[in-house]
Amino acid sequence: MKDFRKLNVWQKAYQLTLDVYKATKRFPKEELYGLTSQIRRSAASIPANIAEGCGRNGDAEFGRFLHIAMGSASELEFHLLLARDLDLLDESEQGSLSTQTIEVKRMLSALILKLKADR
Repeated sequence: MKDFRKLNVWQKAYQLTLDVYKATKRFPKEELYGLTSQIRRSAASIPANIAEGCGRNGDAEFGRFLHIAMGSASELEFHLLLARDLDLLDESEQGSLSTQTIEVKRMLSALILKLKADR
């Protein structure tokens, strides 16, 4: 069992989640059960899946959860674009969150490749 808190990718994903929560605080109340919830859930799913994968048996299962985290990161990227185009996020804020998301995706990819190489 790995300690997920020691993984740089988990730390970055967790910070991204905190930043997403801060950014979505200003969303209109009518979006609470719509886009606000979707963005927050996809963001929180990234570090949650990394953590869950760390608690599983073996690298194959860990890798599977990293792939799920990658899917959540791609979902978040889409929702951030949608929020910008709906004028819920300004371009600067969306750009910053998207940059963080892309960095997390790159780190996930590198970790997935490392797991495959180690097998």
